[in-house]
Amino acid sequence: MNPVRLAVAELRRLTASRLARLALAALVLVPTLYGGLYLYANHDPYGAFPQVPAAVVSDDAGTALSTGERLQVGGQVADHLVESKTFDWHRVSRDDAMHGVDDGTYAFAVILPKTFSADLASTAEFTPRQATLLLETNDANNYMTSMIGNQVIKQVTATVAGEVSQTAASRLLLGFSDVHDQLAKAVDGSEKLRAGAVKADDGAHRLATGAHSLATGLGELASGARTLDAGIARAASGADDLRAGAARLASGLSTLQSRTADLPAQTDRLADGAAQVAAGNRQIAGYGTQAAQASTRLRSRIAADRAGLLSTLRAQGLTDAQLAVVESRLDVVDGYVDSADATIQSASGGLTRLSKGADQVATGARALANATPALTDAIARAHSGAVRVRDGAGTLATGLDRLEGGADRLVDGASSAATGAGSLASGSTSLATGLDSLAKGTTDLHAGLVKGRDAVPDPTAAQRKAMAQTIGNPVGVQNDSLSSAGSYGAGLAPLFMSLALWIGAYVLFLFVRPLSQRALATSQRSFRTALGGWLAPAAVGIVQAAALVLVVGRGVDIQIAHPVLAFLFLCFTSMTFVAILHALASRFGAVGKFLGLVFMVVQLVSAGGTFPWQTLPAPLQAVHHVVPMSYAVDGLRRLLYGADLAPVLGAVGVLTAYLLGALVVSTVAARRSRMWTPKRIKPELAL
Repeated sequence: MNPVRLAVAELRRLTASRLARLALAALVLVPTLYGGLYLYANHDPYGAFPQVPAAVVSDDAGTALSTGERLQVGGQVADHLVESKTFDWHRVSRDDAMHGVDDGTYAFAVILPKTFSADLASTAEFTPRQATLLLETNDANNYMTSMIGNQVIKQVTATVAGEVSQTAASRLLLGFSDVHDQLAKAVDGSEKLRAGAVKADDGAHRLATGAHSLATGLGELASGARTLDAGIARAASGADDLRAGAARLASGLSTLQSRTADLPAQTDRLADGAAQVAAGNRQIAGYGTQAAQASTRLRSRIAADRAGLLSTLRAQGLTDAQLAVVESRLDVVDGYVDSADATIQSASGGLTRLSKGADQVATGARALANATPALTDAIARAHSGAVRVRDGAGTLATGLDRLEGGADRLVDGASSAATGAGSLASGSTSLATGLDSLAKGTTDLHAGLVKGRDAVPDPTAAQRKAMAQTIGNPVGVQNDSLSSAGSYGAGLAPLFMSLALWIGAYVLFLFVRPLSQRALATSQRSFRTALGGWLAPAAVGIVQAAALVLVVGRGVDIQIAHPVLAFLFLCFTSMTFVAILHALASRFGAVGKFLGLVFMVVQLVSAGGTFPWQTLPAPLQAVHHVVPMSYAVDGLRRLLYGADLAPVLGAVGVLTAYLLGALVVSTVAARRSRMWTPKRIKPELAL
């Protein structure tokens, strides 16, 4: 008998009666029931979260910000959760929430404490405190609710942190704008200050120049005053000599008058003396004239220099008050000069008159000498004139003494004025130097403020809003998947479809005989016997795979990217699983069926169908790379989700190796089964 006939014979045996056909149909539906119902139950549990009751409690008392604004974040978070409908949120009191979590009314509770807003606002007071959210769970209700609640808390924390960061960033950026505006005002003010400092510096330089000119002019004035004082001193000395001579002349004339006996001889001597006196008087009169002319020139020069000096000082920037002080000092000097000039002019006139009188005396003396008869009368007149000369000389000497005192005071005043002008020049120079530094400093200040203003950003309201949103949520997540399962159920489908096919293959051998007893009793080749025993359950396994694909793809609505390839891969996987279980049952009998169950459990925990296989303990990671279900799950993922199909060929290769290896084991088992032993006739354990 060939293997196909052996398989057909076995199928006929399985469908020989109505009850047998019902049993076979049940066996066909076992993978569909297991895989379909499990995936149906877990198709989209996350989408059903809005049906899970959860409590949210807001005990937040709020807080007042420094701006006077009221901050109430807790209530906003609670309202946002309720409006989000991510769960069946109930806003209740803390006591109700705690009781509800305890008795299972609520899966978990989110509690916002009394100081939630105050803690969030504490960063503005430089006393930061971390705001706390309380998650109340009860694993006795469901362990997954604790994990889900933790994820909710993370999302709420991220949302609140983003809003707080956005608000803080918005205020910070607004502060930048305020700083920029204030710096702009400071720049304008510094520009005005710089311009004023430059003007003041220019005025100070003009003041220094004028002060130096004033000091020079007053120095010249002091020098002229000293020259005037020396001339007046000489004039006073001459006046004293004149007075003394006039006194002697009067005394001599008196003696002459009393002694007329010796008149001729004496008249001659008198004529000579009178001539000498006249010459001296003329010399003194010349000195007086020179002093008067010098005084006149000094007065004119002072008057001319006064107007020029005042014009120069006014051009150098002196104020009217400062000019008034200088003008008052000049008025004092003018008074001294005018007084001295009047005295000198008066003295000069007296000396001129004295000179003329002396000339007359000489003429008279000569006439007396020539006209002796009239000598007595002439002597009397000469005596009278000498007395007048003596008195006039005394008056001149007195006036010149007063003029000399005025000249001394003029010298002192001019020296003081020159010293003050020197101090003014020195001070104005220091002022100009200081204002140079001030002008440079204000220029540097203006440049620094301009640089600072340009360095501080000045975003618009729209820019501030966009920047604050970016700072508050700086990282955006862009999901780009090379392949996507689409739902939680689709993510579990590769594992549970593979597991369903193993279970389906396993239950087949509760009814199907691994090896045909008729074939074993004949001279049939062992390979044909083994192949015939495998073909019948493999055919049923293909039907199981078809039913499973139909229910999962249509009934549970899990999208299959490559439905034809997925069906063929499931068929091949079922054939491999059937071959493995067939080999175990053929070789070990009832023990082999138990080993098939154990092998299923080992594959279930090591196939990596839920979490990544790298999360498994080290021994199970080694098992993962060996068991066939790992490759069945990996191949199904790529066929269901539409990923790169190259690794599917590798999975098919591993499954092929298992298939061929299982057939080899079955062939060996068929050969060994030709020999009947007591254990085969009466096995210790039969399933």
